[in-house]
Amino acid sequence: MNRRVIQWMLCVTVVVAFPHVSPAPLIYRPGEGWTYEPYGSKAGSWQRTKAKDQLQVAQEAFEKKDYSLATKAANHLLARWPMSDYAPQALYVRSRCLEEEGKDEAAFKAYQELVEKYPKLDNYQEVLKRQFEIANRYLNGQKFKIGGVVPYWSDMDKTAALFEKVIKNGPFSEVAPQAQLNIGTAREKQSRFLNHDEPYMQAVKAYERAADRYADNKPVAADALFKAGNAYLRQSKTAEYDQSAAARAVAAFMDFITLHPNDPRVPEAQKLMGSIKTEQARGALGIARYYDKLGRRDGALVYYNEVLIKEPNSPYAIEARARIETLKAEAALDAIGGNK
Repeated sequence: MNRRVIQWMLCVTVVVAFPHVSPAPLIYRPGEGWTYEPYGSKAGSWQRTKAKDQLQVAQEAFEKKDYSLATKAANHLLARWPMSDYAPQALYVRSRCLEEEGKDEAAFKAYQELVEKYPKLDNYQEVLKRQFEIANRYLNGQKFKIGGVVPYWSDMDKTAALFEKVIKNGPFSEVAPQAQLNIGTAREKQSRFLNHDEPYMQAVKAYERAADRYADNKPVAADALFKAGNAYLRQSKTAEYDQSAAARAVAAFMDFITLHPNDPRVPEAQKLMGSIKTEQARGALGIARYYDKLGRRDGALVYYNEVLIKEPNSPYAIEARARIETLKAEAALDAIGGNK
């Protein structure tokens, strides 16, 4: 008989004669998915027959920073006792595990599932704060991940959407006012990256909404108006000087100063308003010169006067006054010549 055939038959005989249990580290359970069972451990040793006891396993594992076991135990509770009074806390433990493992996107979604399923959750406000902190990390530069694994870049559009969900979950929660302001901050960051006006307008809308919705919250309302003025100011400088955006910036700063006269930023707002008016005067002077060069005296006079209205003490006003006098004298001479 062929030697290889004999060897093969001997191997089969040994396997049949001396059976053994192969380690099976990956176990699949319906509703829970795949879980890892270390070889040599007692299968299901972390499982309990009561939901309360099962939650205790999850919580104790979380406290010991064994997030794998905590997640596994929480998932088992949710799969076996989905309507239990302990299910909300199990979902909370699972969400916390994701956050502690640095899986912020997944954690935010898990918290969202928690507040949507259990709107009367005892620690509802804490969950909102955790969502808020996750959104803040992205606002401060943390990168989103492809498939939850590979970082790609900061995304202020997605960041703003996270803050919007926090506000929707609790429009008058402790974190909602700051979340509304942070939407504006995210849009401003987006504007600097994209270098166009639309995100600036979205930022202003976010700030104005904060000022309106949380008018009773003086610090938030003041911050919103001040930031709206700055957003308008930045928008006015994105391309050729935008007179309309500059005017809105002045209006926002004026509202800020009028409504919050004791705010420590009032001097800064006044200084910014002064710089805007000086820039507006410069812009008006440029338009006046244009009309002057074309010989359109009436148009030139309108804008030279605009210079005096905007900033009567600026260097631009000296030229404007001189040209106004000259143009008026020319108009008078023309009138005399016309009468003749």
